[in-house]
Amino acid sequence: MSTDMTSMALAVPQSSGSLEAYIQSVNRIPMLTAEEEYNLAVRLTEEDDLEAARQLIMSHLRFVVHVARSYSGYGLPQADLIQEGNIGLMKAVRRFDPSVGVRLVSFAVHWIKAEIHEYVLKNWRMVKVATTKAQRKLFFNLRKMKKRLGWFTQDEVNTVAETLGVSTKEVMEMEARMSAHDQAFELSSDDDDAREGSTYSPAQYLEDKRSDLAEEVEQEQWQEHTQLRLLSAIKTLDERSQDIVRARWLDEENKTTLQELADKYQVSAERVRQLEANAMKKLRAAMA
Repeated sequence: MSTDMTSMALAVPQSSGSLEAYIQSVNRIPMLTAEEEYNLAVRLTEEDDLEAARQLIMSHLRFVVHVARSYSGYGLPQADLIQEGNIGLMKAVRRFDPSVGVRLVSFAVHWIKAEIHEYVLKNWRMVKVATTKAQRKLFFNLRKMKKRLGWFTQDEVNTVAETLGVSTKEVMEMEARMSAHDQAFELSSDDDDAREGSTYSPAQYLEDKRSDLAEEVEQEQWQEHTQLRLLSAIKTLDERSQDIVRARWLDEENKTTLQELADKYQVSAERVRQLEANAMKKLRAAMA
């Protein structure tokens, strides 16, 4: 992948205002049709066409943002999550095989998540251990205040809390955090649960899975297709009927009343209602 492409895909602004501008920008990039995506992937695979790779990456940056948002519960910068996801996207584009017959987003989502997973695992514990002022004070002083190995006694907890000016609950929470051991990201091949067919592993719980990316992409493309069909159907109506439909159904901010349209066209409100009903009947027939 060229240096220019890498710089382009990873240029995620750090400030919240700039990040929102970046997200709006990538959301404006048109999605590729299945045919366009296939042709670009073939050009990349057979001709090593970097311009084709650039188009594939650019058209999928919006999906990286979507995936990154599902990891927002770890307190890590959203821009960093997106940046790591973009790396995964570029790896996916380089490895994508158009002959398999799947869309790039279905293939790339696994690479995007893998890069974000690695970033979360490397950075979340460091962020989580000491986030408040009291926690940071405990983090830097707790170990040197211990008189022995093992857990604090209640008297020791009370002494530390009084000395550092924090609550006993915060002392015990920090002790638990600093005494905890990391757990394997995936189950090992010789793990008892793995042999018994268990599907539990920490990797499954990193992501908020309340949304399905592939389903949302399909839904978005279907909505776009439906909108195009609707616009084409509207063009088959006469000019007055088009205006009535747009004013009554498509203008979300300021819908027009029957009487306002009646005054505009110097007819009765009932006549406008009839024109509207006839127009809607024609639209339904055109889109059926």
